[in-house]
Amino acid sequence: MRRRRDRQGEPDAPFQPHDLAGLFAPPRWLRDLGTSAWLAVGITLLLVGAVWILSLTTAIVLPLITAAVVAAVASPVVAWLERHRVARGLGSALVLLGVALVAAGAVVAVLGGIASETDGLRALLARAQDTLQRWLTDAGVDPGTAERARDDTSSAVQGGVSTLLDGIAQGIASLSSLAIFLALTALSLFFLLKDGRTIRTWTERHMRVPEPVAHRMTQRVLESLRGYFAGVTFVAAFNAVLAAVGAIVLGVPLPGTLAAVTFLGAYVPYLGAWGAGIFSVLIALGGAGTDAAIGMAVVQLLANGLLQQLVQPVAYGAALGIHPLAVLVVTIAGGSLFGAVGLILAAPLTAAATHIAADLARERPAETLSRPGEAPGAS
Repeated sequence: MRRRRDRQGEPDAPFQPHDLAGLFAPPRWLRDLGTSAWLAVGITLLLVGAVWILSLTTAIVLPLITAAVVAAVASPVVAWLERHRVARGLGSALVLLGVALVAAGAVVAVLGGIASETDGLRALLARAQDTLQRWLTDAGVDPGTAERARDDTSSAVQGGVSTLLDGIAQGIASLSSLAIFLALTALSLFFLLKDGRTIRTWTERHMRVPEPVAHRMTQRVLESLRGYFAGVTFVAAFNAVLAAVGAIVLGVPLPGTLAAVTFLGAYVPYLGAWGAGIFSVLIALGGAGTDAAIGMAVVQLLANGLLQQLVQPVAYGAALGIHPLAVLVVTIAGGSLFGAVGLILAAPLTAAATHIAADLARERPAETLSRPGEAPGAS
């Protein structure tokens, strides 16, 4: 076989097949993009599969989530009793009994008060809708358009009232029965309170990260849950008192019901509070007239605006530490994906993830400095 010669007459090196090895290789950036895309697809499929499995096991998942949230908030009480020579099992039983009594009282006071005023609420809301239709007509809106707007408002309001009154009962009914839900929640709560430290230690050992890092991560989750739910309960009570006092001063009917709706609404960040505020204004409009509705709107704006900005930092402390827009976005996304559980847990869990990421970012430079003979930032 003759060798080819270049222009100077020197023979070229013989052609080898491996010379084409990198000819059709994708650039590095394209390989990285493809790898990231497949990772994103895999994570998405994992989340979809997890949600699907959870949806099939709601009979135990919802009681377990409820018990875990309550245990995260109430576990310091069990620890305090243990420090005062009360056996952990007995302390867990006492805390469980206390939680049951408080929950029963809250259900009787809140849901019972709302249900007993259902007819009055519907009448007041219908009167408010008539007033809104009259305002639209006086403003020059076509009567047919105004009537359609009234019907749309009526459907939306009645749907909201129905969800408020019946949604919780229907949601729990899907778990087979209220008794099963309460029994599973109480049983899970007792074991989480009694053996919470053992369960946490086992979980930290199987997180595939160094145990100090795993301990810090679980601690952040617990701190976020405790701070958030303790804070939201304080804020809910604060807003409920303001709504009740404002209703009494303005002569708005059903002040206790308005306080109960305001208290419940505070547990859904932003959406619940403003929904309860609109509900209160409509009740004021239907039951006490335009002036009372304006006054109630001012009360709700103060409660959910200026005054809440003064109360929230004290109530929440550093539990959230994320921007209000981020809270709104993750709350809506959580509700869309996971329903009521997502609405309530999206904000504290996102806050916990944010704190964990910040902790890990702060610890990386310290780990780098601790390596002998290696400068900061070296790789």
